Amino acid sequence: MASPTRRPSRTTPGPATRPSPGRRRVAPRVVAALLLCCGVVPACASSSEHASPPRKPAAPHHSAGVRSAAGKAARARLLPGMPPPLDPHDLYAADRPGALSRAVKGFPSRVYVPNTLSDTVSVIDPKTYKVVRTVRVGHQPQHVVPSWDLKTLWVNNDLGNSLTPIDPATGRVGRPVDVHDPYNLYFTPDGKHAVVMASKDRALVFRDAHTMRVVKSVPVTCFGVNHADFSPDGRYFIVSCEFSGQLLKVDTARMKVVAEQRLPLAGAMPQDVKISPDGKTWYVADMVANGVWVLNGDTFGRPRLLPTGKGTHGLYVSRDSRTLYISNRGEGTISLLSFRTGKLTGRWRLPGITSPDMGGVSSDGKVLWLSGRYNGEVYAIDTRTGRLRARIPVGGGPHGLAVYPQPGRYSLGHTGIFR
Repeated sequence: MASPTRRPSRTTPGPATRPSPGRRRVAPRVVAALLLCCGVVPACASSSEHASPPRKPAAPHHSAGVRSAAGKAARARLLPGMPPPLDPHDLYAADRPGALSRAVKGFPSRVYVPNTLSDTVSVIDPKTYKVVRTVRVGHQPQHVVPSWDLKTLWVNNDLGNSLTPIDPATGRVGRPVDVHDPYNLYFTPDGKHAVVMASKDRALVFRDAHTMRVVKSVPVTCFGVNHADFSPDGRYFIVSCEFSGQLLKVDTARMKVVAEQRLPLAGAMPQDVKISPDGKTWYVADMVANGVWVLNGDTFGRPRLLPTGKGTHGLYVSRDSRTLYISNRGEGTISLLSFRTGKLTGRWRLPGITSPDMGGVSSDGKVLWLSGRYNGEVYAIDTRTGRLRARIPVGGGPHGLAVYPQPGRYSLGHTGIFR
């Protein structure tokens, strides 16, 4: 995110059932194998220290009807057209290591880095840690965003007023699409609309997710709309406004701001937004408050601040849904937060002068990739040890990089929010 001293340009640093008596039981191992082959069971978790917890035993038979009724009620509340969660207790259950959608299998593994000061995208091979290609795009690219259907990467050319499409299967760069002020880009959970964070225009612009035709432009009273995340049922999303220290709650179907609040700190500058796996807690990074705001999205009540480090900026979920990686851009560290306890469990410090910003987690969950916003480089960080594996020179002002492909059934946008 840019320094508030030059808002217009953004370039300044600064229920199982019992078998019938007459039916023959199938061996559990056979059932498990069949489920895995059909893609019902996610790929095995990483063997790292953050390995996925064992599944709870199946509920007793007498509770199956209750659980089924509860499941039906939950599905009825979903935004129409939205894929139901794989696990109602874990929004990121589809993001397990290697659990790639059929839509992206065969795509080469790459890291796409938008360089805001160079008007380019650097393409990194994550196996060699080398830049294998540099792509010329529009003016001031801010984020590389995977489309809802996973088939396109959209480069947000903020001051260029365009989106540049990249085919992640072939690397082919398509013709730019005229979109005004595309600072950031999200997709509604039903896949119908793209939501452009038009920061300078002070609007949330709902567009057709495929053609990018404007459907509705929603004016906002705050300054600097930039990041967002969606509720478990997809019915609403919460947006951060960095330059006025505010949060918005938006009704997805009605395309309407239904609530707003100012953060309880003078000069607050909220950044990335992320919801917990159980869908009950929201975290909002704040680079001036030097921590994350913690709140209940349903009630949208007054949040509390959890200090993490100077210049708190990006939020990323581990592949086992246990840990939130928090980049502290102002001090070159990454804080670790346990979703189970809501407390910090550690901090990694990058060597030398660094500015960890936006990024994503590798498909296998072993590497956290972050841009070095003010250092013209990208960091590859080992998620088991916190050790810096590589620092890779790229263009000027690298920002919202996308690691692609990643596990998940569909994308909600930004640098990759997959469910």
